[in-house]
Amino acid sequence: MMLRFIGVTLLLILIAALVLLFAAVVRTLLLKKKSTNFELSADEARIELYSRKLSEMVRFETVSHRGFPEPDKFRAFHGILEGLFPKVFESMEKTDIDGNLLMKWKGADDTLDPIILTSHLDVVPAEGEWKYPPFSGAIAEGKVWGRGSADIKCGVMAFYQACEELLEEGYVPPCDVYLGSSCTEEIGGDGAPKIADWFRQRGIRLFMLCDEGGSLVEDPVGGVPGNFAAVGIFEKGYGDLRFIARSSGGHSSTPPKGTPIPRLAQFISHVEKHDPFTVKFSPAVDAMFENLAPYCSSFLMKLVMHNLWLFRPILKKVMPMISTEAAAMLKTTVAFTMQKGSEGYNVLPQEAWVTANLRYIPHQGMEESNALMAGIAKKYGLETEIVTAGNPSRELDLKGEPFRMTRDAIAKVFPGVGVMPYVVTGGTDSRFYDGVCDSCVRFSPVNYGPEQLAAMHAVNENVVAACLPMAVDYYKEIIRIQEERLQK
Repeated sequence: MMLRFIGVTLLLILIAALVLLFAAVVRTLLLKKKSTNFELSADEARIELYSRKLSEMVRFETVSHRGFPEPDKFRAFHGILEGLFPKVFESMEKTDIDGNLLMKWKGADDTLDPIILTSHLDVVPAEGEWKYPPFSGAIAEGKVWGRGSADIKCGVMAFYQACEELLEEGYVPPCDVYLGSSCTEEIGGDGAPKIADWFRQRGIRLFMLCDEGGSLVEDPVGGVPGNFAAVGIFEKGYGDLRFIARSSGGHSSTPPKGTPIPRLAQFISHVEKHDPFTVKFSPAVDAMFENLAPYCSSFLMKLVMHNLWLFRPILKKVMPMISTEAAAMLKTTVAFTMQKGSEGYNVLPQEAWVTANLRYIPHQGMEESNALMAGIAKKYGLETEIVTAGNPSRELDLKGEPFRMTRDAIAKVFPGVGVMPYVVTGGTDSRFYDGVCDSCVRFSPVNYGPEQLAAMHAVNENVVAACLPMAVDYYKEIIRIQEERLQK
């Protein structure tokens, strides 16, 4: 009797599974296949003009250094911008906040909440051997080369140029438009917080913020060919933790068990082998898969991406094993980055430490993730010190007006390009504006191919010159599309 019951139960489970699979197959067959189409600009006059302006911006070195603020250097760079975009500086109200630059373009209706277009002014150091000198701003091979060309002076150039051209037309925006640029983004400094605090002190809430974080990308996932606008929906939190092992020290010729370095090694090994963080799909990841499904080259991939309701449990197990990028979108990550022990080869350390960099996911934020790490560290007799920590950013509403406006602007300027919501695993200035803006859109309207992505913060950074006209046009459209708010 028991065997018959088990057999009937298994049969029913099998039938149910087949019914669900059949439903998924039918849904997939009904999904219309899509493909993307993307062409670079052929307007040689605009390409030459914008390349020249970006080149001049790259030639001015704006490396930021942690612990060494250089506001005067960035004020000198403001002068470069003024020379390149004279109408912007003639027509807008300028505010200098310790070298961080904020420009205000007064709109027609001051009852509408303003928008801000933002990209940072600072760049990372340029080390190694470059094809073209890193601060030459060389225009060659159809690209603008140099540190900051792609990250992210091309964005600064594009929205300043967009405003310059609109001002030349005599255009008046429907709402106030701010141009905000910090000089400390690359060092996680206080530039963007100071700009955000400027709005907070004046009781100004921003309707929409446009910053870096996403871009136009090629073939974003294996099996999904084409060109897509990757729009960052939120960014993960950031934390640096130090784990400290102490002892009485001593001579290395008579070592006891459990000295600091072996305890740290055991702790690191435990975390590497037994990941303490929970894998979970967020609305952003769900939306990314759903938007990519029609573009899949194989039926199997389309079946899986279009039916997360059925395959999500399997993907949660598989994705972190096949891709570090996928894993980073689904869970808090931890990377061990620095360590220190004894000063002598034959001396047992009284204190040794290792640091870990954490990127917090919303479903397991800063406090919970730090507590998990501290709990494991305690088992190995380690102390935990939180050097810095911040929660994930607010998530952009995929049904809200700012996202719709972003999607519509992309469709107009980049017809044929797919839109892909995604999780920003790095950090941007946007996270500091959560207190004054509910809708932070992380998207730079420039084309980053494999070459450009590989050169970010590395040697031979460059941006394709023919993508610059569309970047300018995108920011024009973001400003113009705000007119819809006047009609409501």
